Amino acid sequence: MSKKIKLILLLLLILLLVVVIISSCVGAVAITVPEFLSIIAYKTGISETMNFKPQQAAVLMNIRLPRVVLGVLIGAGLGISGAAIQGLFRNPLAEPGLIGISAGATLCAVLVIVLEVSFFTKIGGMIGFYAISLAAFMGACVTTFIVYRMSSRHGKTEITTLLLSGIAINSLALGFVGLLTYMATNEQLPVITFWSLGSLGGASWETVSGLLPFISIPIVLLPFLAKSLNAMTLGDAQALHMGINVVNMKRIIIILATMAVGASVAVAGVIGFIGLIIPHILRMTFTADNRLVVPGSALLGAALLTAADMVARTIVAPAELPIGILTALIGTPVFMYIIVTERNKNKL
Repeated sequence: MSKKIKLILLLLLILLLVVVIISSCVGAVAITVPEFLSIIAYKTGISETMNFKPQQAAVLMNIRLPRVVLGVLIGAGLGISGAAIQGLFRNPLAEPGLIGISAGATLCAVLVIVLEVSFFTKIGGMIGFYAISLAAFMGACVTTFIVYRMSSRHGKTEITTLLLSGIAINSLALGFVGLLTYMATNEQLPVITFWSLGSLGGASWETVSGLLPFISIPIVLLPFLAKSLNAMTLGDAQALHMGINVVNMKRIIIILATMAVGASVAVAGVIGFIGLIIPHILRMTFTADNRLVVPGSALLGAALLTAADMVARTIVAPAELPIGILTALIGTPVFMYIIVTERNKNKL
């Protein structure tokens, strides 16, 4: 890895830290940066000085910080998954939703909501409490498996068939979501709507700990595949000549992307455009080298989603704006710019 890439990643990490601190300090209960640092130092045992109010510590540690950490994890997972999927498809317009991950998660979550969550809570224990999240994650896994099997032939995965299968499954799943929404009661409709638009409002340390394994594994492993993704941009045949097992590489990338996106949707609902625009921003600004784009997408995705959540919970306070609305407002113009740019390239 070159010094330039290391420097850019360091700057992105600093940006993320700045966004985390600002987001942790902004809210109904104001916390200054020195007070934030004092709370963290006191809670971690670094200092015994209490230069803060007990109310500030309670709000930061129990409400605000879990939400910020959850935003960092989900933003990093969506960003790095988007970079890996775009590298796999060799297309900047690709994103994890194209292979049915988000649609499958949405279908199963809405199915649980319409079938009455109270039925599942009677199961008892953690399974009943997290019925919607578990159903969403399983839905993401099942739809991804179906799409993968449809695109596999003689042990090889055809990218074009994978893309078309994903589009078909997306349409089918969203059609059933529309049918279930039509069948939903007046009490269920707000739950479906709010969950479909995405929110970090249910953040807690228990949610963070449950999400951490599913996000950390893709974040740790996908950067090690960056060189292989660079080779795959030259084509499968060229990658094979370079000693890369293309079939296994495609399987690993799809599995890791499904883990990150499926778990994110299961916890926070559908948050669009992060996996699409973040990798493209890095390619336009710096380089198309996946050694930067893949880890950089995790850092920039975490920063963007955390900042968007800060705006979502403060812009209409004391109410809360679904974060999916903000990401759509940010992502749609960028998406349109990508389309126009790609069209102009094809004319040349």
